[in-house]
Amino acid sequence: MYAQMIKSEATKDDPEKLATFQARIDAGDKIEPKDWMPEGYRKTLIRQIGQHAHSEIVGQLPEGNWITRAPTLERKAILLAKVQDEAGHGLYLYCAAETLGVTRDELTEMLLDGRMKYSSIFNYPTLTWADMGAVGWLVDGAAIMNQVPLQRTSFGPYARAMVRICKEESFHQRQGYDIMMKMANGTEAQKRMAQDALNRMWFPSLMMFGPSDAESVHSEQSMSWKIKMNGNDELRQKFVDQTVPQAEYLGLTVPDPDLKWNETKGGYDFTGPDWDEFFEVLKGNGPCNTERLAARNKAWDDGAWVREGLMAHAAKKRSAKMAAE
Repeated sequence: MYAQMIKSEATKDDPEKLATFQARIDAGDKIEPKDWMPEGYRKTLIRQIGQHAHSEIVGQLPEGNWITRAPTLERKAILLAKVQDEAGHGLYLYCAAETLGVTRDELTEMLLDGRMKYSSIFNYPTLTWADMGAVGWLVDGAAIMNQVPLQRTSFGPYARAMVRICKEESFHQRQGYDIMMKMANGTEAQKRMAQDALNRMWFPSLMMFGPSDAESVHSEQSMSWKIKMNGNDELRQKFVDQTVPQAEYLGLTVPDPDLKWNETKGGYDFTGPDWDEFFEVLKGNGPCNTERLAARNKAWDDGAWVREGLMAHAAKKRSAKMAAE
């Protein structure tokens, strides 16, 4: 339905402008906020950047829960820095979205009332400290696989925001892998905990790339506009090929009995995610959907007085400036 809407909107745009716009995209030009763009392009960017920003903000919740319970002061400080980074990523992305004519409040309201989603991975619980390792290693690893190509995306503010985000995500992945390495080389109980975290996070991490290209309603148009640079299946394959040797180095086993190296294609054959589960989580029926949205709603309600105070202060400054003139 969304893809049909985008196509129907595209037909309303001036054909000459559309052709000129596509020529700029094909030439590798960056589209800036004041440039002409098709309405479908703008709406697709708002959806993608908004949901990306929401994922960064909601992604703080399962990790923030472990800051006070991290095993050492150093681990607490590192995790605190990581959660702070995620908040910053959300802010960069909200700012990029705002250049398209949507406000941060409007984006938040779309999240809270269900019109916008966030990454399905954050609807799974983090039960043990090893999960902090698995989240950094697998979840941030999958995020990097998705986000590095976005540094070349066609919309300038989005591409530029991704440069810093990707640098910081690389730190997050190394932090997670370091936790997994310490656990895997620790006591038998710690290694079992690391293996359990891998078992629970593996398939949800594969879901982060989205449904197969054949089932994705957005991919074809997004790739034509270079909003998206690679197909979902291509990135998922690359993630598996990179991550399996890392698991082997740790002495851990990827929870896929059908995983095997395919010499012909130069990559691993692997079992895909349970897509029925994926779509149920997107519908709001995951293990932590209710908890995550409740936390965001509470933060929104609790912060109302801050927003109102800032708006009143801004209005007062404007009035004072006008009076002085």
